[in-house]
Amino acid sequence: MIERVTLPDLFPPPGYAHVAVAAGQRIVTTAGAVPLDADGQLVGPNDLAAQTRQTIDNLIVALAAVGATGDNVLKTTVYVVTTDRADFSVAWREVQASPIAAAASTLLGVSLLGYEGQLVEIEAIAAAP
Repeated sequence: MIERVTLPDLFPPPGYAHVAVAAGQRIVTTAGAVPLDADGQLVGPNDLAAQTRQTIDNLIVALAAVGATGDNVLKTTVYVVTTDRADFSVAWREVQASPIAAAASTLLGVSLLGYEGQLVEIEAIAAAP
């Protein structure tokens, strides 16, 4: 069972929980999911929304391999290559439209990620049955 808690004493978060608690399940941690296709090609060069969607799709595949779904995600960390706050909104809209939307989340702007042209990376912690 996963309990998601939004605390009335804290500012309401935009679409995620302040705290997520899992009881009686296996804890799963993922490597950072990236916007590469199965052939290792970057999806959506210079397109943050397309890269975010591909990254989420790849994360869902990784979770499925251990019997978890987006609903099992407790926490995400979303890294976006940007110095422009508007780019956060682009990536965040894609996260909020995805199966990982309810997880507690941290959104960070970074200067560089591992692959040439990569604009986003997402790590997750999940609780799998």
